[in-house]
Amino acid sequence: MYTNDVLERSFQQINAILARETPLMDAYQELEPLILELLGAERMSIFQRRLQHQDLVARFKTGKETKEIKVPISPLSIAGYVALSQLPLIINDPYDSHELAQIHPRLRFADRFDKNSTFKTNSILCIPILNAGVMMGVLQIINKKSGQFDDADLRVATKLADVIGAKFRYELGGTSAPFDYLVHLNLISDKVLKELTETSSDDKQLIQRLQSEQRITDEQIGKALSVHYQVPYISYLPDKYHPYQSDSKLNASYLKRNCVAVIADANENIIVLLAEPNNAALLMEIERALGIDSYDIAVGIPNQILQYLGGGGSGGAPGEMNEILDEIGTSADEKDDQIDELSDDAPAIVRLVSRILHDAKRLNASDIHIDPEKSGPTRVRMRVDGVCRDMNQVPASHHSAVIARIKIMSNLNIAEKRVPQDGKLAFRTGGQLVEVRVASIPTVAGEGVVMRILASGGAMPIDKMNVAPNNRTRLEEMIKKPHGILLVVGPTGSGKTTTLHAILGYLNTPEKKIWTAEDPVEITQAGLQQVQVSPKIGFTFANALRAFLRADPDIILIGEMRDKETAHAGIEASLTGHLVLSTLHTNSAPETITRLLDLGLDPVNFSDACVGILAQRLIRTLCTNCKEAEPATDAERQFIYRQYGEEYIDELHLSEPLMVHRAKGCEACGDTGYKGRTGVHELLGMTPELRSLVYKEASVAQMKAQAMKDGMRTLVQDAIYKVIKGDTDIAQVQILGGD
Repeated sequence: MYTNDVLERSFQQINAILARETPLMDAYQELEPLILELLGAERMSIFQRRLQHQDLVARFKTGKETKEIKVPISPLSIAGYVALSQLPLIINDPYDSHELAQIHPRLRFADRFDKNSTFKTNSILCIPILNAGVMMGVLQIINKKSGQFDDADLRVATKLADVIGAKFRYELGGTSAPFDYLVHLNLISDKVLKELTETSSDDKQLIQRLQSEQRITDEQIGKALSVHYQVPYISYLPDKYHPYQSDSKLNASYLKRNCVAVIADANENIIVLLAEPNNAALLMEIERALGIDSYDIAVGIPNQILQYLGGGGSGGAPGEMNEILDEIGTSADEKDDQIDELSDDAPAIVRLVSRILHDAKRLNASDIHIDPEKSGPTRVRMRVDGVCRDMNQVPASHHSAVIARIKIMSNLNIAEKRVPQDGKLAFRTGGQLVEVRVASIPTVAGEGVVMRILASGGAMPIDKMNVAPNNRTRLEEMIKKPHGILLVVGPTGSGKTTTLHAILGYLNTPEKKIWTAEDPVEITQAGLQQVQVSPKIGFTFANALRAFLRADPDIILIGEMRDKETAHAGIEASLTGHLVLSTLHTNSAPETITRLLDLGLDPVNFSDACVGILAQRLIRTLCTNCKEAEPATDAERQFIYRQYGEEYIDELHLSEPLMVHRAKGCEACGDTGYKGRTGVHELLGMTPELRSLVYKEASVAQMKAQAMKDGMRTLVQDAIYKVIKGDTDIAQVQILGGD
């Protein structure tokens, strides 16, 4: 029984402890016996919300050691559920799954603490710790010594939680109202803020007036909201976040009405973005609809949240995709015969394909994949900086219409769905014409389409290619020779065409006549005569090369040596006084020699004609905005020495301590730590010693060893050089093949 005297005396002692400057968790050992005696309980825990995180932390001191327990704010624990719902709970038996299921179908009791000791939890009183309507933590009281917890215990525990909430608010540096932080920053006076608050109908109107009348920026308002609600602020960042696609019943109108967006970052971490993150009832609805255990919460400004949903905001940004998909989803709910009638030129389908193309260009994607699934929606993925990212989902019922629309734009046969087809389309964005190569391939789930966005604009200058000084010097010597053949090799998408055009840009002077045969012509340069080959009508690379020889060339670029005929013609052209540049799909420079000899080329002719072979790959570069230099670990040092080779390591002029760069991730790079790509190169030069090995058709290992003596450094070695330079990290070297 609680008497007024007992309550008053107990709260005086508790307030005296909390009034000290020490953090509450440091005073926990003093508080615990007072609270347990007051409530007649055996054990207790105080969970504090971790600053800017979606979890709770309880700390306990045992001697000099501090133990810590982290609990996510979710139904997966009792404390987590109370924090999410912001509702108190009395649980008579936490081991009764039926009792827990009545509260929430996914509510669980974490009994691991009981299992690790002789203690058994019989009953729990759990109270949310709130202050100014914002969730600060959870107070958990365990095992009433006499009987069960009742309403009287609940009232006392709630009063305790209020007192602790004020302490937590002070410690976390929070504010008592959403925009008080603007006053602390001297951006607005307290009097003006009160007047604006009293004369505004809601927070949305208040924010608009703060922006228009007081000239306060979005970032300043976002910071104020973040400090008040104790969650991160996220602005409209379409390059970093995209709408999260799920099977939930959260439709666009519900999200817009409640000013909520469910988004995900580049790693598909889910974030619920709200204008009012303390709205527990709304959060519970969203949590139930999503049916996921792990997500973060962030605060946003209403008009920016609507941009993610496709409403308001600038220029119909990617949020418009959700609006289109919502429109398509509405038609998909109608009768089946109506779905079949939805043609490829229906406005929603036209806008959807257009949106996909524009988003890909905006994100600087190299490829778009439209992947059908046998059971489920069609996936739209984009390859950005060499990595595929899930972007959207299209209802399976509209897959055929999307494919047909792309085929019509590419002048392909929409009736033919049994064989692969290739074509091209073009679209305009920001006044610039963008060309796209389209390949449709039939799969067991339906037709899939891959679209390659072709490079537009002029050639990259050779200075921007990030070629190591040793390779740059040797490459310039090779391409200054009046005749011979230079091959650039590597897999599809490794930047071979970009490199060839950079070399041509270096060689392109008025006294040189340069012919190129390409499929397709992606990069254009003034001063070059560029020809598009068309195998369908018999105009092949070999035919183009023979035509060029009658057109007084100095330099010839052949897009690709696909067959023996083209390779033979290229060798003959180089031996008759022309510099020939071409590409080949091989893994390394030494392997290229054996590949060409296997095609039937004469070893003597080839070794005489070849001036060099440049193998190339693209690796991701660290974000310049967030990368930092740190001393290398022992494992990293050993990796660098092992991969570069002890006999060559002195070339790197390593400093002590050995420094490498790491990127933590930031808004600029979508929290990936990487932004953009750079080339790594392996340049083999044809020397008399190597030429004699080619005559003998020696093994790849023998030719590689000789090339290394002649100055070649492998792709992995060049990547190590770029790690030391600070362009990339060791993880990218390992992807490249370093072990």
